Amino acid sequence: MPLDGGYDMAQTRGRRGGRARRHRERIGAPIVQQRYITREIPVYELLDEAGVDLLHDTSMQILEETGIDFLDDDACRQWKEAGADVTGRRVRIPRTLIENLLAMVPESYVQMARNPERNVVVGGDNTVFAPTFGSPFVRDLANQRRYATLEDLQNFVKLAYMSPVLHHSGGIICEPVDVPVPRRHLDIVYSHMKYSDKPFMGVQSAPERALDSCRMCEILFGADTIRENTVMTSVVNCNSPLVWDGSMLGALRHYAEHNQAVLVTPFIMAGAMAPVVTAGAIAQLNAEVVSGLAYAQIVRPGVPMVYGSFLATVSMRSGAPMMGTPETLQMIYAVGQLARRYRVPLRSGGMLNGAKIADAQAAYESMQTMTATLLAGTNFVLHAAGWLEAGLTAGYGKFIMDTEQVAMLQSFCRRLDLSENGLGLEAIREVGPGNHFLGCAHTRRNYLEGFFIPEIADNNSFEQWQAEGELTHDERAVATARRRLEAYEPPPLDEARDEALQDFMARRKAELPETVS
Repeated sequence: MPLDGGYDMAQTRGRRGGRARRHRERIGAPIVQQRYITREIPVYELLDEAGVDLLHDTSMQILEETGIDFLDDDACRQWKEAGADVTGRRVRIPRTLIENLLAMVPESYVQMARNPERNVVVGGDNTVFAPTFGSPFVRDLANQRRYATLEDLQNFVKLAYMSPVLHHSGGIICEPVDVPVPRRHLDIVYSHMKYSDKPFMGVQSAPERALDSCRMCEILFGADTIRENTVMTSVVNCNSPLVWDGSMLGALRHYAEHNQAVLVTPFIMAGAMAPVVTAGAIAQLNAEVVSGLAYAQIVRPGVPMVYGSFLATVSMRSGAPMMGTPETLQMIYAVGQLARRYRVPLRSGGMLNGAKIADAQAAYESMQTMTATLLAGTNFVLHAAGWLEAGLTAGYGKFIMDTEQVAMLQSFCRRLDLSENGLGLEAIREVGPGNHFLGCAHTRRNYLEGFFIPEIADNNSFEQWQAEGELTHDERAVATARRRLEAYEPPPLDEARDEALQDFMARRKAELPETVS
């Protein structure tokens, strides 16, 4: 190094060449998929037992006194037969009935993938990560915001398939607006079946679309298989406050009848769709969730279900949703404790943020939310990669950035290595005072696994960053997404099953209108 403290450019060029070589090696290396997380760290308990009991009791009061609307004749009839007080569409449910039905929900379940090595266990100490969901817009490979297409959805399915740290393919990662709404669900489900061999979700936007999702799974897996096993974990949303509409109930009923799991999820924006106080919003959400979980057990006792929550607060200045705020984090921790009280799997959180682009706001809010998600003991994380603009946009760059953060969190979930190797006394004895550890035997054995090494984040010198084009984090991530898509190779799919799926889709598309009536 020169005496003035500047960099030796020959050394800098050498480092750049080494970094470029290592980057090429990573791109060409085979993808090693990681198993879903089994958390080895403790959960965070926000409330004591009395606090959890108080939230539960408040939720039971809501269901017994105010009640909840089920806008579906079959559901109202089934609730009445089960012992609830039904007046018109308003259902008031005794707490003993709710508690007895909740006891039927399995503590965990296996979701099968068409590649058995990709099966996941939802529940217990396990955490499964899935991509973002439902965005009508994308921030594309040119980093421009536009409406999403079927090609975008398929690209995100491919990226999720290629990501070692996403264990689930997800569902409507983005809305393919170039496909007619009544037929769109067929292309969405087929894209997951064709371009990935990981577990996936069905479509829930109408009862018949949920039923088509089940029929397509019967073709892919076999009717006997899905009768006895869970091959989809889908999602239904309550219309907060305190309304279950007919479309969502119909989808929930079809999935439950077919033994398929559902993330039973109120969509809460506290201050607008729930009280403008944190505990009150949690109590209302809990009432809505447990009523949906309980109804699924009326339809089919013992069907796997997931306690779902989507939580945001509303700005009292603008009415816009806010994520990553202190109140939303408290809500995530509290619903984690409630789910554990009921011994049911939990879905919550994700990389939630309100930022329009992948900037500092997106990063801060995403990691605020995701850290709480993990420490709350969440079992199924929807929106783990790609979420922007309060869910309106799925970003290619954000997707890649998020998967790197998910990889870091998965490493964080491992217990601290206190073995002889982990304590490093051998290295300290060899190096001694005043020397460095870079060349010692312990370092040579452990340097690849000792610390997490990010691929997208740039930790090099300022001069090296300048020489490589002064790229932002988002620009590097978008470039990585582009390279991964160019390198994508599809997993094998049985030709006969593929032909049967395409035949079913063609027949259904001929039966369905192009526009919603």
